[in-house]
Amino acid sequence: MLTDDRAARAALAAESAGRYAREADRSGALDPETVKALTAAGYPRHFVPARWGGAEGTFTELTAAMTRVGRACASAAWCGSMFAYSARFSAHLPLAGQEEAWGDSPDVLWVSGLVPSGRAEAVDGGFRLDGRWSYVSGALFADWALLAGPTPGPGAPPPRFFAVPRADFAVEESWDTVGMRATGSHTVVLSDVWVPEHRTVPLAEVVGGVNRTSDRPQHAVPLMSLGGLTCLAPVLGAAAGMVDAYTGLVAARRSAPGAGPTPLNDQVLARAAAEVDAATLLAERAALLLDQGRARPFAARNARDTAHAARVLVDTAHELVRTAGTAAQDAAHPLQRHWRDITVAATHAALRFDRIATAYTDAVLAAR
Repeated sequence: MLTDDRAARAALAAESAGRYAREADRSGALDPETVKALTAAGYPRHFVPARWGGAEGTFTELTAAMTRVGRACASAAWCGSMFAYSARFSAHLPLAGQEEAWGDSPDVLWVSGLVPSGRAEAVDGGFRLDGRWSYVSGALFADWALLAGPTPGPGAPPPRFFAVPRADFAVEESWDTVGMRATGSHTVVLSDVWVPEHRTVPLAEVVGGVNRTSDRPQHAVPLMSLGGLTCLAPVLGAAAGMVDAYTGLVAARRSAPGAGPTPLNDQVLARAAAEVDAATLLAERAALLLDQGRARPFAARNARDTAHAARVLVDTAHELVRTAGTAAQDAAHPLQRHWRDITVAATHAALRFDRIATAYTDAVLAAR
């Protein structure tokens, strides 16, 4: 649940996202006003430690807020979520690195490349880093990037996260997809950049939820426990947006002269609304466990639940667009945009049920 203040800010962010959603989908980029609205709503500072003026907010609050924004524009919600969660990863950095980033303001826009890439060479006082990191959402708006490296291989040092300011990296515009078009998930490129030691942290500590600078539950969550929650909230929002749009179509058909109930559409609508509610309950349960600091024993279940919720919502989206009729396929209709966004978002590794199922089964068998 959101407080009245947070709900009001989420509503303003959603309004801006919705106003520019069609153009963002067409152009493949969020409008800068939407990014400003996401920042004003407090999402970049949501997980930032209080010592830097951050909100130290909860997973439950962020999930609800991003779902609301996603109802208007899934790409905006995706970027808002990534700004928040990338900052949460950055809260693992040594205090000197955190101060360098947040010393002047907690509203820094962080983006992240979580898959180890590039080359890293240890040098006096830090590392020399270069390489390419693909699918970095929100890269064009970033103030800082948190990049995992180096590429694993014989002789490669243990992987770390490297915090790099915007002046030290370039963005290659490589993202051009059928859905989630405005996430700007482009490629970040570094060429022989020096990263001081205090702007790095072992990747294993972040993945394992080991935080040496904070004892807050938000800052000590293993990546497996988080599951696909980062990506699920925008999908939940888009699915709810589809239900809204479909309801409008059903209402219009029923109001036509001589019209009455349409059993197929009625069943599809009722089932879709129930499936969105069920997926929301799974997301809320996962978020609550994280907020309570109880995520570790339920890590595999959280990953299973978020991936399952995404799979259900993909099926729901397909059924809604399949039965909506030709009018819903118009480029101006939100139903088809949400459908494309859900379909693409659910291909993210964190929401792939086939990948999660093995990890879940391993955990269940190990607990017997």
